[in-house]
Amino acid sequence: MTLLEHLRELRTRLFRASVAIVIGIVIGYLLHTKILEILQDPYCQIAAKNAMNANNGVLPPGYRCEFVALKVTDPLLLTLKISLWTGLIVASPFWMYQLWAFVAPGLHRNERRWAYVFAGLAAPLFAGGAVLAFIVVSKGLEFLISFINPNTSIMLEAMAYIDFVTGMMLVFGVAFEFPLGIMLANIAGIATGKRLLGWWRIAVFIFFVFAAIATPTADPFGMSFLAACMSLLYFGAVIFALLNDKRRGRNRPSYANIDDDEISSLDYDVEPVEAATPIDGYDPIAAPTPVAAPTAIERPQPLDRGYDDIT
Repeated sequence: MTLLEHLRELRTRLFRASVAIVIGIVIGYLLHTKILEILQDPYCQIAAKNAMNANNGVLPPGYRCEFVALKVTDPLLLTLKISLWTGLIVASPFWMYQLWAFVAPGLHRNERRWAYVFAGLAAPLFAGGAVLAFIVVSKGLEFLISFINPNTSIMLEAMAYIDFVTGMMLVFGVAFEFPLGIMLANIAGIATGKRLLGWWRIAVFIFFVFAAIATPTADPFGMSFLAACMSLLYFGAVIFALLNDKRRGRNRPSYANIDDDEISSLDYDVEPVEAATPIDGYDPIAAPTPVAAPTAIERPQPLDRGYDDIT
């Protein structure tokens, strides 16, 4: 295909992906109320529990879990944001397939096989990270709200709360894709399993630092849970790297499969030797010239003739 044909195909793929995303956004708009309730449920449960504790274990009459909208356009923007996120998730199989269909013809058969493996693992890992983020947010909100004075009421701003929850789910989902990068580096030959295993202390330390920054609370439970999950995924990727190295024989020397009494292979091809040509009048094949005979050494004068070695 020529460059223009590639560009036309890319335009067609992007148009189809855009249509699928628009359809997903329409579905998200129809379900945005239910999705908003699911996202607000962690805070609403904590607020209802606090209201029951303040009213002798009974919810006050007419109690409602309410959020605050600081701007007139916030309800519309919140609906559009939830619809967009839902549309991207719902239409992800289709637009990812369009992306794959555009890239796949340029890959070899072995590369396509590994791409299928990565695509099959990426979605579950991202979903697992998003679910973990939702759990951490639920526990983190309960921890943070526990410090509020009983005489103080709290009302969360809707846009900031949804941005916080979706941002945490996105960060955790991307963090769970880290083992795929390790597997890709091993398959490409950049890092061996033995080397990755030797870096486990540094990796675990980095995971705990990242978890301490990413988790919204100061309690050690959410941070430790996230770091432990990332560490388990890292060791799983290291095990895969060790098995892949063993399968490809990367850690074995070139003579590993040779017996002790096995002779080395010899090259029996005989190449003709050309005759030597004289260089600057010197012929290396000619007979050497005789060396001149040594001359006789004069007899030394005796010391008793009146001269010594000084005078």
